[in-house]
Amino acid sequence: MGRFVYSMNVSVDLRIEQVPGDNGAGEWLRLDEELHREFNAVTKSVALIVHGRVFYEIMEEFWPRAREDASLPDFLHEYADLWTAKPKVLVSRTRSSAGHNTRVIGGDDAIEQLATLRAQTDGAIGVGGATLATQLLRAGLLDELLLTTHPTILGFGRPLFDDYDRPVELDVLEQRSFNTGVTMRRYAIRSS
Repeated sequence: MGRFVYSMNVSVDLRIEQVPGDNGAGEWLRLDEELHREFNAVTKSVALIVHGRVFYEIMEEFWPRAREDASLPDFLHEYADLWTAKPKVLVSRTRSSAGHNTRVIGGDDAIEQLATLRAQTDGAIGVGGATLATQLLRAGLLDELLLTTHPTILGFGRPLFDDYDRPVELDVLEQRSFNTGVTMRRYAIRSS
C-alpha cells in the first residue's frame, strides 16, 4: 500500500504563500542548489505525484518549458525532467485532460478514487496542494508531511491546511538542516 506524503515549503508560522497568487514563489523562500538537489532526490523517490488543480497548473506552466531553458542550471533541468516524466494524477473538477504523463480524476468520488490509488501503489505518493491535502487529511488518508521550513514569519497568507480545526498528532521521522537556515522535517501522521 502506498503512502500519501504532503510536501510543501512553509514559513515558520506554516504559511505557504504570502500574497494570494504568489503560488509559493515569494521572496521569503530560501531556495539554493543544495535544497533543490534534495527536492530532486525526493521527486526521484516517489512512485507518483498527485496534484490539486491550482498546484498542478503552477507546475505545468513552468517545468516543461524549463527543460529547454539554457539559462537555467543543471539541477533545475534535472527537476524539470523528473517532474515532466514522473507519473502524475491531477485532481480536478474543471479539467478533463492534462499532458506530461498525467491522468485526471475528478467528480464527487475523487477521494474514493485516491483511496483506491493508494491501495494499488507501492511506495510514497507525493501530494501537492493545500486543498487536496486537507481533503486527504479529513478522509484519514494523509500519511506523512514533508515540510521544508524557511526561517521567516509571514504573519498572514495561505496556511498549510485549509480550515482544519482538529489536533493532529505527529511523529518526527527525519530532520535535516541546510546552509541557508532552512530545515526539512518528515512527520508521520498518527492514526486516531
